[in-house]
Amino acid sequence: MKQSTAAQMRQWTGPAIFSFGFRPFFLFGAVWAAVAMMVWISMLSGRVTLPTRFDPVSWHGHEFLFGYLGAIIAGFLLSAVPNWTGRLPVVGGQLAGLFILWLAGRLAVATSAVWPIGVAEAIDLLFPIALGLVILREIVVGKNWRNLVVCVLLSVFALANLLFHIDAIRGNIAAQGVGLRIGVSAVVMMISVIGGRVVPSFTRNWLVQRKAERLPAPPMQGFDKAVLVFTAVALAGWCAAPAHLVTGGALLLAGVLHLARLVRWQGRQTLTEPLLWVLHLGYAFVPLGAVFLGLSIVMRDVFTISAAQHFWMAGAFGLMTLAMMTRATLGHTGQKLHAGPATLAIYLSLIGAVLARFGAALWVGSAMPFYTMSGVLWIAAFAGFAIAYGPCLMKPKPARG
Repeated sequence: MKQSTAAQMRQWTGPAIFSFGFRPFFLFGAVWAAVAMMVWISMLSGRVTLPTRFDPVSWHGHEFLFGYLGAIIAGFLLSAVPNWTGRLPVVGGQLAGLFILWLAGRLAVATSAVWPIGVAEAIDLLFPIALGLVILREIVVGKNWRNLVVCVLLSVFALANLLFHIDAIRGNIAAQGVGLRIGVSAVVMMISVIGGRVVPSFTRNWLVQRKAERLPAPPMQGFDKAVLVFTAVALAGWCAAPAHLVTGGALLLAGVLHLARLVRWQGRQTLTEPLLWVLHLGYAFVPLGAVFLGLSIVMRDVFTISAAQHFWMAGAFGLMTLAMMTRATLGHTGQKLHAGPATLAIYLSLIGAVLARFGAALWVGSAMPFYTMSGVLWIAAFAGFAIAYGPCLMKPKPARG
């Protein structure tokens, strides 16, 4: 007889943190986001030198894109795929094994210069490959064909990590290479696909409960699919020809299309519930990033490419992941779906970090205070998540009365 998800979770007698995929990866992913920022600031000031093959900026970019985001993507998918497929979740020893691979990758990258070429890189790549195979197995066995696109994007994400490492081995600044652009593009598409489902769905459910007259447009209609296809083309152009004017124009148009998509989701009606408006604001950084990146290509003397990319990497990626982490943790640990003061402070800290980073790009002559403020607020956001949500992530879900 097939076990239920709850029955399998009850059979696991080890640490509660390995009883569901979101637990270890959300908690330690957040810890790593804060710690890696502290380390990077220390690297820039000369107080810390890591024996890594990456230059400081490339290490920072890699450990956010493939380190932190790799963990959060894993936590989200390992929790969502059982709902998509109807299959049992990955728990216990298998989950712990994936988590150990992720940890090994962080250590290998930090010490890559002391290893023969290829060893640290192979260790780091084991995690995304293993994760991709696990998700592919679940989707194929569960015959959940509509979500095969997630496996494709995971494969692209793993390929981007490999190319990032190859750039570093060749002595290039990997943070300016094609590996970073492909990795960023893969995550933008993940947010566009998955966020395009959950944001209007969560908003609709909440508004229906409040008997609102205007509801979000249903997800994944013809317009949404057209936007996704065009976005994929624009991002492919950015990966292949990042400085071409046609690429800049395509990104500008993609940003306008995503903004139109977002308006259809009735986000203005969610201002009284932070768990919802943060999803809309997080997604808003997708079109903002596309527009400012397009402007940085078309009008190169006005806005830097690095600052534009941070609308995606800090804004869209950072805020959307925190939004999903807080919501999923509350829901899966049996708590009320409502953002308390600590959760609101986490959101506001991350938003402040993004705005401060943008300020550094606008006021170049006074950039250093803005960089400092951005780093401090970033650390506060992710350390705040670990402190506020860590206890419930490490404890079993309370039994229903």
